[in-house]
Amino acid sequence: MRIAISLGFLCLILASSASRSTEAPTGFDNKSNGVADDATHQADQMKFEEVEQLSDGLGPIYNAQSCRECHQNPVSGAASQVTELRVGHQGRDRRFLNPEIPIAHGAEVITGRSLVNDRAICPNGAFPNDEIQERVPETETIRTFRLSLSLLGDGFVEAVADQTLADLADQQCKSSHGKICGQILRVPVVEAPGQMGVGRFGWKDQHASLLSFSGDAYLNEMGITNRLQPDEVTKLCNTVAEPNDTPGPDGLSDIDHFARFIRATKAPARDTQQASTAASKKGWALFEKIGCGTCHTENMNTAPAGTKINGGTFTIPAALGSVTFHPYGDFLMHDVGTGDGILQAIPEHYGKKVFLLMSDYMSKQDFESSRNKIRTAPLWGVRFRPRLMHDGASLTFHDAILRHHGEANHVSQQFEKLKRDDQEAIIEFLKSL
Repeated sequence: MRIAISLGFLCLILASSASRSTEAPTGFDNKSNGVADDATHQADQMKFEEVEQLSDGLGPIYNAQSCRECHQNPVSGAASQVTELRVGHQGRDRRFLNPEIPIAHGAEVITGRSLVNDRAICPNGAFPNDEIQERVPETETIRTFRLSLSLLGDGFVEAVADQTLADLADQQCKSSHGKICGQILRVPVVEAPGQMGVGRFGWKDQHASLLSFSGDAYLNEMGITNRLQPDEVTKLCNTVAEPNDTPGPDGLSDIDHFARFIRATKAPARDTQQASTAASKKGWALFEKIGCGTCHTENMNTAPAGTKINGGTFTIPAALGSVTFHPYGDFLMHDVGTGDGILQAIPEHYGKKVFLLMSDYMSKQDFESSRNKIRTAPLWGVRFRPRLMHDGASLTFHDAILRHHGEANHVSQQFEKLKRDDQEAIIEFLKSL
C-alpha cells in the first residue's frame, strides 16, 4: 500500500509538472516578451522599420521599402490594410500553373512565382529605357488579393510542436465526424537544407520557421536578396552584388534581426474593458456553442524550453517554452469557401536551391488539394482590422461570419439561426479580441 501511494503521488507530481505552463505576455508597448532584453528588441525593431534604398539592393521589382509598411497597426509587427496580388491559371489537366509575366517589352518572362509585384525601380536615371513593371496578362485568370498578416506573438506560434498541430487536425476530424478536417502541410525549413516542418506562417502555411518567413519576405516583398534567398527575381536594373543582406558587426544579417524581433513580440492583448461586458461574455459562450471554436482554437501550448525545432537550427528559449497563449486560431488549412485557388510556388517561397534539393519530396505533398484552402485567421487582434478574411473583402464581422461556407457551412448556418441579440453578442465578443 505504501509503495502504491508513493507511485501514485509521484505520477501526480509528474503530471502536474508536465501540464504546468505560464501565460504568454501580452500588450502593444513594443517591449520584449523575454526572448531578448528591451534594448536588443528595440534595436531589432529599428532594423524591422528601416527603409531600404536602391543602394541597399531594393528591387528591381518589389512591393514595399520596409517590413513596417505591411506590419504596423497599431504597432510595428502587427497587421495593416496593405494587400499583395497573386495570380495564375489552370492547365489542361485542371491543375494550377504559376503565371508567366513578361517584362522589358517581352525580353524577359518572370516565372516560378504567383506574386505580382506592384512596384519597380526602373526606368530611372541609370536605366532610362528599361521597362520592368509587372502587369497581369489576360491569360492569368485566377486572381486574388491577400491582406498582410500580424506577426505579433508569432514566436509562440513557432514554438508549438509539429505534433501538436498534427494531433489538433486529427482531433478536429474525429470529433466532427469528418466535417471539419484541418490540413497540415510539411514544408522546407530553408535554413536547414533537407529538413521539413509543419507550416504555420502565411495564408497558405508556406513556412514553419520565422527565419524562413523573413528571408522569403525580404526577397519577394522588397527585392533584397539574402543567404536564404540569394537569387534576384530579375537581373535587369540590378547594380548591387548578391546577397544584398550581409552580416553586420554583430555577425547577424537583417533577416536574423527580423526573426529575433518577431520572436520577442508580445501576443496581442485583449480589450479588457470590452471583454468584461455581459454581452461579450455571452458572445464567447455562443461562439463556442455554435462551433466557431473548432477552428478558432482559444488555447495553445508551446513545447518545453530546450526543445530543438526548425530542423535543429533553433532551440526554444525559456521565454517561449511551456507557454499558454490564446490565438483563437488553429494555424491549419481549411476550405471555408473563400479559398483563392492559388497553389504554393515552391521556387518563390523556398529558393531555387531548395527547389532542386526537395523537388521529389515536395511533389509528394498534397499541395494541389490546398489550392482552395486558407490558413485559419487567428482572431487575436482582429478588432484592429477594418478589412477581414484573406482578401480584405469582408468589412463587418457579420459579413465575414456569413461568408464562411465549405467546412464551416454548418457553423455559419447555426449563426444565422440565432436571435439577433445573440448574433450581436458574438460580435461584441469579437470586438474584445
